[in-house]
Amino acid sequence: MRSFLLFHLLLLALAGELTAEDTILNPSRLEMFVDELPDMPKIRGFRTVNASPVATSLSIGMFMKKWRFHRDLPPTPVFAYGASRRSATVPGPTIEALYGVDTYVTWRNHLPPKHILPWDPTIPTAVPASQTGIPTVVHLHGGIHEPASDGNSNSWFTAGFKDKGPTWSKRVYHYNNNQQPGNLWYHDHTMGLTRVNLLAGLIGAYVIRHPEVEGPLKLPSGDEFDRHLFFFDRGFRTDGSLYMNSTGNNPSIHPQWQPEYFGDVIIVNGKAWPKMTVRRRKYRFRIINASNARFFRFFFTNGLEFVHVASDSTYLGEPVVTNQTLLAPSEIADVVVDFSKSKTDEAVLANDAPYPYPSGDPVNESNGKIMKFIIKKMPELDMSQVPNKLIKYPSADSSSATHTRYIAMYEYTSDIDEPTHLYINAKPYEAPVTETPKAGTSEIWNVVNLTEDNHPMHIHLGLFRVLDQTELVNEEEFKGCMSRKNDAVKCQISKYSRGRKIEVPAHEKGWKNVYKMTPGYVTRILVRFSYIHSNTSYTFDPTGMPGYVYHCHILDHEDNAMMRPLMVMK
Repeated sequence: MRSFLLFHLLLLALAGELTAEDTILNPSRLEMFVDELPDMPKIRGFRTVNASPVATSLSIGMFMKKWRFHRDLPPTPVFAYGASRRSATVPGPTIEALYGVDTYVTWRNHLPPKHILPWDPTIPTAVPASQTGIPTVVHLHGGIHEPASDGNSNSWFTAGFKDKGPTWSKRVYHYNNNQQPGNLWYHDHTMGLTRVNLLAGLIGAYVIRHPEVEGPLKLPSGDEFDRHLFFFDRGFRTDGSLYMNSTGNNPSIHPQWQPEYFGDVIIVNGKAWPKMTVRRRKYRFRIINASNARFFRFFFTNGLEFVHVASDSTYLGEPVVTNQTLLAPSEIADVVVDFSKSKTDEAVLANDAPYPYPSGDPVNESNGKIMKFIIKKMPELDMSQVPNKLIKYPSADSSSATHTRYIAMYEYTSDIDEPTHLYINAKPYEAPVTETPKAGTSEIWNVVNLTEDNHPMHIHLGLFRVLDQTELVNEEEFKGCMSRKNDAVKCQISKYSRGRKIEVPAHEKGWKNVYKMTPGYVTRILVRFSYIHSNTSYTFDPTGMPGYVYHCHILDHEDNAMMRPLMVMK
C-alpha cells in the first residue's frame, strides 16, 4: 500500500498537480520501531606509543552524501562528518579523547557549491566573497580550550579553505582535554547558517575520559553498555529530502527565517523511531538533544526510572533518580537505566514536551514517541553499579564572585505580531563586547527573560551553577521600562524580581554549560572562568582573539541574532 501511494504521488508530481505542501511526508506513513538503533563509529583522539597515550592529529571532513533515516524512506541528501565520504555518518563519529592528552583536528570542508536547504541572507549571515561554497566552522560544545579553536561564528571557511571568514586564523584546532571528564559534542557554528547546517546533519559526539577517576565508579562501561544517544526532529518530503519551510513568518522582512523549526519525525542516532534490544541489566546512556528548537521531556511508558550521573559535561556529586527528564536543545543528560527492574518485556521512551516550550502545541502520535527498547527475558549477572557518591567538585560560592551582570533577553515583533529578531541586552552581535570577565574569577549573571519562550542559554568556555529562578511581578511594567532604558538596575529590578521561585532540579544543580531560562523569570547563575575540577588557571591563554560567545541554543534564535561576544581579560 505504501509503495502504491508513493508511486501515485510521483505521478501527480510529474503531471504538475501537486503543490509543495502535498509533497511533505505525513509521518504516520512510516512505521515506528522497525530500524535497529545504530551506534556511531568511534575515532580515538589519541594514539598509543610504548603502551602510553600520546597526542594525535585527526582529519575529519564534511561531505554531502545520501543517508537512509528509515527503512521505507528514500535516501536523504545530507551533510555528514567523517574521516572519508564513505565512512561519514549522521551523527558523525564519536571522538574519544583522554584527559591530559592533546587532540588536534583539521576540519575539512568538502561540501558542494550550493546548500541543500533554504537560507536567509537578510539575517546576519556568512557569505563568501566568491558567492559560491557553503561556509562551515566547528564548535566543540562544552570544550574548554583556546579562542582560536573554539569555532567562532566568523571563523568559517568554504571548501578547500578558498574563502574564509573575518576571524579565521588556523586550519588545525587544538583541544587540550585538560578539563573534567565528561560529555561534549561538536557541531557547525557558522554565522547565520547554524540552523541549516545542523539540520543538514553536521553534528557528532566527543567524550573526554579519565580512567583513573572514572574507573572506580564502576558505572556500566564498554561499547555495548555505555551508549551515546543523539535525539533530533526532522521533516521530510516524500522523495526523502529534508523539508524546511522556504517562506518566513514575516516574508516581507525575512523571506525564509522562522522563529523555530520543528519536524514530526523523531530521529535517534540517524534512524527514525528505532528499536534496541537490551539485556536485563544496567545501561549508561549519554543523551544529547541536538534539535534546533524542540525540547524533550522523556519518560518510559512502563515506569522505568532515570538515574542521573552527570549533566552536560560534568559529573554530579551523587546520583539523582527521576521518573522524567526535560532536555532543552543542546543539553546533555548522562543517565543509567536498569532494565532488570522492568516488569514488561518492552519499554517505549516517550516525550510530552509542548512545542515551542513551554506554552506551544501538545505532542502528537509522531513526536510523542521516541524509540522502543525490547528487553530480553532472562536475568543476568551485572557487575556494574551506581555508587552513592560520584565526583564532587567545588560548590558554587556566590561570595567569591568579583562582578555582577544583568543579561536581558528580548524578542522583537512586526506589525502583525510575528517575531522579526531576538537580541541579548538589546544589542546585535556586532555591537562592541560588554561581557569581559577576568580569567580565574567567578561572576554572578542575572539572566532576565523578557520573552514568552524558554531560552537554553549556552556559555562558551565558562561553566556555571544555577543558584535560583525568581518570577518577575508586574512584568509588563518592568518590560516597558526595559524597552526604554535597557538597564535592569535603573529599572529597579529588585522591585520586580520578588515573585515565586522555581527550585532547581536536583540533577541540574551541578556545573553546567547550558540552562533553561524560564520566561518571565530572573535566573541567577554563578559563572566560573577557570577549571572547576582543579581550581587552577587554564593551561592556555583565554584572552586571545577572536574570544568566545554566549547565546540562546535555539538555533533559529541564535542565527537571528540572540548571541553576544565574550572576551576574557588578564
